[in-house]
Amino acid sequence: MIFQKIRNGHVDWRDFLCGTPAKDYVFQKDAYEDQIEKSAELIQNADAVIIGAGAGASTAAGLCYGGKRFTDNFAEFIEKYGSQYMTDMYAAGFYPFPTEEAKWGYWSKHALMNRFEPPSLPLYTQLYDIVKDKEYFVLTTNVDHQFYKAGFASDRIFATQGDYGKIQCQKGCHPKTYESEEMFRKMDAERKDCLIPSEFVPKCPVCGGKMAMHLRCDNYFVEDEKWHEAADRYADFLVQNKTKRVVLLELGVGFNTPIIIRFPFEKLVRENASYSLIRLNMDEAVVPESFGERAIGIGGDMARAITDIRGLIL
Repeated sequence: MIFQKIRNGHVDWRDFLCGTPAKDYVFQKDAYEDQIEKSAELIQNADAVIIGAGAGASTAAGLCYGGKRFTDNFAEFIEKYGSQYMTDMYAAGFYPFPTEEAKWGYWSKHALMNRFEPPSLPLYTQLYDIVKDKEYFVLTTNVDHQFYKAGFASDRIFATQGDYGKIQCQKGCHPKTYESEEMFRKMDAERKDCLIPSEFVPKCPVCGGKMAMHLRCDNYFVEDEKWHEAADRYADFLVQNKTKRVVLLELGVGFNTPIIIRFPFEKLVRENASYSLIRLNMDEAVVPESFGERAIGIGGDMARAITDIRGLIL
């Protein structure tokens, strides 16, 4: 695999992506117990493990964006803006808040609920137990920091889509992000009627414009130096392990944004005879039939599957 170089000699992120789905997806009919046993064996025999985690992983871990967790903690927002718009935390993030005071009133609460207040969740700590004695790398679209909290080395994580704990210039006028925990806690403490005080509204220190969450939602997403360094480390890991026995452990990656993890993982298996894929997904655990014994697709309760795999490895 050859990676092109871009700004300041960093790898080109686009080289990681793949938009081509397989044409031979199947739901495997193997017994669950056999799938767990084969998965544990693949991981034990692997030289390296690459974890690819999507939103389904954190949902399975307990970070649910809807239901009682949402209605209990965001009742004031639901009442103010309407239940037809405030259906869950994900949908609420797209609400066209009328002012900056309203926008940060919501997002400070959202970040505290999903990034700062939750402890390291059991699914992630058990996942760390599975790979901690292996060469491993984490590629994730999640922005909740759970991999860091669980003990995964920060230099082995590439969080491609941002971090709930940081903010950036809304127009991306300069390539820098800013830590936000202290600011969000102040906002949360002073919020009234879903609004923060005007003096708490952050301004870009360079252009004086609006600030935004550090989330990839438009063309202004800031890929700062640390982001590029993480991408470089992932590229190096792929090159260093190209001919080794590598297990791609994919967790909760659906078809909403498959070009970052799901399709690229399939591409890696097609291109490397020593690679295998373990796909854990509640409803979409289909795998390419052509991968044969080099692919395992486990549907249903991901937390249970991680616990069971860990039980056979430790």
